[in-house]
Amino acid sequence: MKCNRCGRELSADDSYQHLGETLCEDCYIDIRYPARACDPWAVYAATRSREILGLKGAEGLTELQRAIYEFVRSNNKVTREELMKNFNLAEPELQRQLAILRHCGLVKGAKEDDQIYLVAFD
Repeated sequence: MKCNRCGRELSADDSYQHLGETLCEDCYIDIRYPARACDPWAVYAATRSREILGLKGAEGLTELQRAIYEFVRSNNKVTREELMKNFNLAEPELQRQLAILRHCGLVKGAKEDDQIYLVAFD
């Protein structure tokens, strides 16, 4: 059997049912518990943890998070579509990565005319 969202091969023991769909664990978690960039408690926890650990800038990020952060900084502003294309990411994965970067106080959204861009906090 396959995941109805991503097409990953699944065994019966490794599948989840949600609203009539058969899902892998990752897709099930994405649907049930989506990452949210605007989460004040997550922002507080992430920034406080980074402060306690003495982490600044890209320190402590995964390779992908660091690359996204540096891409945003070096381009001054980018769209979600540019990030998905440049890093070959699906929307749910990009959303997870951006939520983490937002919680860490590194990347935020900025509206310019009718377009929303991602920009570095600094």
